[in-house]
Amino acid sequence: MTEAVMVRYGELFLKSAPVMKRFTDALTRNIAAALDAACLPHRIEVHRGRILVCGEHPGRIAGIISRVFGVVGVSVVTVSEPSVDAIATAAGERADRCLKSGMSFAVRARRSGVPGFTSQQLAAAVGTRILSRVRGARVDLDHPDYEVFVEAREFGGLIYDERISGPGGLPGGTQGNVLSLFSGGIDSPVAAWLMMRRGCTATLLHLAGGRWAGKDLLPAVHRHHGVLSRWSPGIPMDLVVAGMEPVYDRLVEMKEPRYRCVLCKRFMLRAASALAQEEGAAAVVTGENLGQVASQTLQNLSVIAGASSVPVLRPLIGHDKSEIVDLARKIGTFDEDQGETGCLAVPRYPSTAAREEVIREKEGELDLTGLVEEILATAERYRALNGESSRVG
Repeated sequence: MTEAVMVRYGELFLKSAPVMKRFTDALTRNIAAALDAACLPHRIEVHRGRILVCGEHPGRIAGIISRVFGVVGVSVVTVSEPSVDAIATAAGERADRCLKSGMSFAVRARRSGVPGFTSQQLAAAVGTRILSRVRGARVDLDHPDYEVFVEAREFGGLIYDERISGPGGLPGGTQGNVLSLFSGGIDSPVAAWLMMRRGCTATLLHLAGGRWAGKDLLPAVHRHHGVLSRWSPGIPMDLVVAGMEPVYDRLVEMKEPRYRCVLCKRFMLRAASALAQEEGAAAVVTGENLGQVASQTLQNLSVIAGASSVPVLRPLIGHDKSEIVDLARKIGTFDEDQGETGCLAVPRYPSTAAREEVIREKEGELDLTGLVEEILATAERYRALNGESSRVG
């Protein structure tokens, strides 16, 4: 018997056979890249419904794979022959480590492609073996103190008693590239992460406000960039930072400040869509959430979206703020002390229902469209790998 890491994937089963193979190949490539980056030698076996990763450090391997998109869960498993006796023996040995007299246990059994016995018969045999090894233990299928999982499959028996959740979603790189506007606040890292979880490769764009932004904003941007890169272990992730201070200078001089936020967001989308086309990205991602602030009313979102020349994706559009915060905590981008990260150019009474014809007229007066090339010319690129970031070029 040997130990390995079993990788479970879920949604890939819903795909046609050719698509599932393509996605599974992408998943195994991403797993290999993550383990190579951690200098962990390994061997990957792909079976129907399961991926096995063999290596000398299964615990470390499992921890790394649990952060790879497309993975539903991982377990360190004992691999045996797919016979009832071999599986029962391995399960008994595992139960010996954790199960004590007076504790309850349950056996969860599955069988696929192995003839000669049923899942129920396998569970009964394993349960009997455990009761013979751990005196005083008892069976409780509803609320057990300890659970052991056993699977009989064509390629072998799998025995485990711990399941580590993965992020789920689709393997990275299977859905193309997106450019994600990255503010340094709570929402935009979550929006980028959600699109990464759906198989997208994300390049981040931060339009820095200079003296119009809080002093802690840019450090937060770089910190969040590093955190997000850990969710694509072994795969570099780029952040582009461009200075937008000249735009803010013009916006704060305008006679009707209530339109300032809508004009600012439209400029950001115009700059993002221009960079997206240069980067080969198919869409721009934002952290906008319906009704959260004045610029995110349905009317204003409609007006803002018109500035983009590529599709705009808003994965947080229907989330409550508490849900976004919970996700940020899970991802690792929530800062308990956010410091000074606010925008200093926000007007006291922003418009909640701007009209597109009015906004276009204001853009003409301020010549904001002509600033896109000037702003992007200031861009600096940073590349993060496994949490470590450095400037490119």
